[in-house]
Amino acid sequence: MPPRIVGIAGSFNRPSKTRALVEHVAAIAADRYGFSANIHDLQDVGPSLGTALWRNELDEQAKGVIEEIVHADALIVGSPTFKGSYPGLFKHLIDLIEPNELRGKPIIITATGGGDRHALMVEHQLRPLFGFFTAHTLPTAVYASDRDFVDYRVNSEPLAARIDAVIDEFSAFFPPARVRLKAAL
Repeated sequence: MPPRIVGIAGSFNRPSKTRALVEHVAAIAADRYGFSANIHDLQDVGPSLGTALWRNELDEQAKGVIEEIVHADALIVGSPTFKGSYPGLFKHLIDLIEPNELRGKPIIITATGGGDRHALMVEHQLRPLFGFFTAHTLPTAVYASDRDFVDYRVNSEPLAARIDAVIDEFSAFFPPARVRLKAAL
């Protein structure tokens, strides 16, 4: 069974640059490492997220997304930036996960925003959030602004290079698919 990577985009909007970024990163990682990939956004979690105080109050759809997150071998987390931080419902989703459920899990952190003034959100908001869970946020974080996209597709060489760098960092946890294939032969 291939390792599983789950992407979670903390956005309700569709189309969404945040989801497009998470999907792009996941596709490259899946190709390089042989991951099976599944991507979710807050629409996939569904409306019970906004009314649940505890995980057991979520509907089955939302519980299923959380189960995928906690049982993934690796995560790609993306958040839109609102007023210098992540959206409240995205944080609420993460709050419903027990800290030990993400312990040691490799995570690529990404964010999108309208301009460069939000670029440090990945370092000042997302990295500490997942540090609390003692997850392994990979050293390279990815921030993308509006100018990095054309029609909700990554269209920037500097952004593509940063994505390539962070995906290379997965090799500390997973051998590339071609290495695993040679070892199986």
